[in-house]
Amino acid sequence: MPPRQLFRTTPSCDGVPRKRRLVAALIAVPGLMPALAHAQLVGDAAQAQPVDAPWGLRLAPQLEEHPVAGGQRPATFVLGDSTTGTGGQDMAAKGSAEVRRYTSVIKADALHYDEDTDMADAYGSVHVINNGISFAGPEAHMRVEASEGYMPAPKYHFNVTGGSGSAERVDMLDSERTVFSHGTYTACQCETDPAWYIKGTEFDFDTGSDEGVAHNGVLFFQGLPIFASPWLSFPLSGERRSGFLPPVASLSSNNGFELSVPYYFNIAPNRDLTLTPRIISKRGVQTQASFRYLSPTYSGTITGEFLPHDAITKTDRYAIYLQHNQNFGNGFAGYVYYNKVSDNTYPEDLSSTSNQFLNGTQLLYQQEAGLTYNNGPWSVLAREQHWQTLEPSVPPYSREPQLNVKYTKYNVDGFDFGAEADYTRFKITQDNATEGQRLMFNPYLSYSVVGPGYFVTPKVQWHFASYDLSNIGTGAPAGQPKNFTESIPTFSFDTGLVFDRSVRLFGEDYIQTLEPRLYYVYTPYRNQQFAPLFDTADSDFGLAEIFTPNTFVGGDRIADANRLTAALTTRFINPATGDERARFVIAQQYYFQDQRVTLLPGQSTAQATHSDLIAGASLKLGAGFASETAFQYNADNNQLTKTSVGFGFSPASGKVINIAYRYTRANTTLDNQPINQILVSGQWPLTHRVYSVARLNYDLGGHRLVDGLIGLQYDADCWTLGVGFQRYANGLNTSGTQTSSTKFLAQLTLKGLSNVDNGLISAFRASVPGYTPLPTGTPPQSRFTNYE
Repeated sequence: MPPRQLFRTTPSCDGVPRKRRLVAALIAVPGLMPALAHAQLVGDAAQAQPVDAPWGLRLAPQLEEHPVAGGQRPATFVLGDSTTGTGGQDMAAKGSAEVRRYTSVIKADALHYDEDTDMADAYGSVHVINNGISFAGPEAHMRVEASEGYMPAPKYHFNVTGGSGSAERVDMLDSERTVFSHGTYTACQCETDPAWYIKGTEFDFDTGSDEGVAHNGVLFFQGLPIFASPWLSFPLSGERRSGFLPPVASLSSNNGFELSVPYYFNIAPNRDLTLTPRIISKRGVQTQASFRYLSPTYSGTITGEFLPHDAITKTDRYAIYLQHNQNFGNGFAGYVYYNKVSDNTYPEDLSSTSNQFLNGTQLLYQQEAGLTYNNGPWSVLAREQHWQTLEPSVPPYSREPQLNVKYTKYNVDGFDFGAEADYTRFKITQDNATEGQRLMFNPYLSYSVVGPGYFVTPKVQWHFASYDLSNIGTGAPAGQPKNFTESIPTFSFDTGLVFDRSVRLFGEDYIQTLEPRLYYVYTPYRNQQFAPLFDTADSDFGLAEIFTPNTFVGGDRIADANRLTAALTTRFINPATGDERARFVIAQQYYFQDQRVTLLPGQSTAQATHSDLIAGASLKLGAGFASETAFQYNADNNQLTKTSVGFGFSPASGKVINIAYRYTRANTTLDNQPINQILVSGQWPLTHRVYSVARLNYDLGGHRLVDGLIGLQYDADCWTLGVGFQRYANGLNTSGTQTSSTKFLAQLTLKGLSNVDNGLISAFRASVPGYTPLPTGTPPQSRFTNYE
């Protein structure tokens, strides 16, 4: 069908119907026709195609929106198969009749437009499109420019957000605000029988503020009412809005049935508050409040929980979690962290901030405030730090206070140098323990020679420490002095080579590297038995730690050393993308003398002439397969000390399987209990809509389940349902035996209405590496989607 032609009308002249379609009239102020710009194309495709030369209309290659210039009014078009009217006054059109003005369109079988009042009356199969919202009904009465009018028995659809519904009547107040009487609303993308919808006596919609309000609203799911409220506010898109969030229900062995009904206050774009009454069948009613704030110079959260008169413990129970970060400018900043619970069993019984659906229970709560300064080579930290320690955990030392200053310079004529100065006063809540002050100063100097395929870095550093003890604990060595100093130098030499070549393996081209590395450390022995263990522990033994000079972490022990570390690494790199597809490494330390410094008095210092052998490999193959493997092997005793083997397979989003095996031989750190566990986790679709999620962590030595999870998720068009059951460790009993609990969670998400995680999705994500959450809704569409 050819494009409609423009038809000129003359004053006081009735138009005569014609057999072919005509454009009945153009009522416009001269020169105010909106311009059509080119789409982002090139060549002939970017040029608008002429339609009617006398009027200058053109077809643009792509829909674009151009605001009307200030002081101008957009043109009004009246179109139809047949028209009658008086030019400059009114116009009537029949048969595919239309009124178009900027972003407003009215379509009907017949319509009348009065130019003086700007009133359009449309009858028969009426469609109104106004600023991205479409209405359909038997008739409509509109002031076109003001976007004001009403329509009886409408059906409506938000083109951008996807929401839709019907009502007895709609009153359009302007281009953004509408009021529906006795209507429904849903975000389901189906024309009939939506899975969920809200029914109310009145709906107030404001697309400008992205908010809908249902008065006397009832939320239906699969035809059944599941929630009701005299005032129900919800977002028209995924943005935050004040109102009730979906209830959260769970079942656990500790608390029985739990029901939480959160209410969300969207105070401002950078502030919000969530109040949550939590009904716990075995304990009572707990109240939770969480306030969040954010600004360009500060941010933080404040959360409080209170349960009056717990039915089991017969006590009032509470928790406080506060975090604040402040940027003062010019490199200065500050922070405050304050966390406290009422009793030792609070986290395993009641805590909601540490997700109990995950594995483990928090036993240390940080209480700390500090000031920092970072500018160029300077880094300064001043803080006061305390800990709340829950049984059976051993309390750590508090810092009351600490001042730490670091200065670092790089590549000054090839030299790197710097120093760290630290003053700390250590205190502890444990009775009869050593307390006191430590002043530490650690300067260093290194020089690097780097060239194509090699590097050489000698380094010298010094450790100075001065102790002033205010109290000597009962476990201190005999003759423990209160005041003493330490001075320990360390020299290291690090060098390596890098060779590469082109290889072809399995039909693919790669760059293979060969990277030998030697690392030598010498630290003379100094007796440090009188230094207390304020912040020091044994370092782990792995590929990262073997290239460090000290076998301890912290400032109270410096290991004597005369050893050489040798390592060999080879990599296979995709030459086109630079992606590392495989890496293999083997390393071992060689001791020229035994290490004499130990963490605790009485520990054995005897060593072999070499360390355990460390070997590792990582692979990334096609079809989503990856592997990480590491071994620590004692050749003298022919024993495997530690191993970790992991495989992952993820061919597509929503499909992942992980298998891992972990083994650590029994040692004093593990209370002479070995780790011998196999861990399997995964997410996999069972059907087009049903996904399974599972995790199994099994102790092969103890023949017991450490933790396990099994869950299912159903993904419908406009809702998702997830269920999960987990067995998890939650601490030790009075006899020191590991205890476990069980928990069941179910989560219903109505797409387009809410997306609140009650802990189930967090548990799935933490339990299954590579887990992909189900989509929570359709992406936002353009205002020109389904354009008419």
